[in-house]
Amino acid sequence: MSMTLGKHVSASDVEDGMVLLDERKGRYFKVNPSGALILHALLDGSEPADVIKMIMERYEVSQERAAADVDALTAELSGNGLVTV
Repeated sequence: MSMTLGKHVSASDVEDGMVLLDERKGRYFKVNPSGALILHALLDGSEPADVIKMIMERYEVSQERAAADVDALTAELSGNGLVTV
């Protein structure tokens, strides 16, 4: 899966995660630290299965939980037009 930020979206790392700005709508979206880790990995070209493994190891969560988190973040961001998958 290849994920990219929308052309109208800018992203900034912050102390407790990441902030995305939808420049078309003037809306900010805050992503928590684990979400920022997921988003960076996917934007860098990692496959979702690899990101799920990384989340499982880093946060000591089940595969189901990690997969649900990756899927939820991807759906939320793409649903708001912030990324293309």
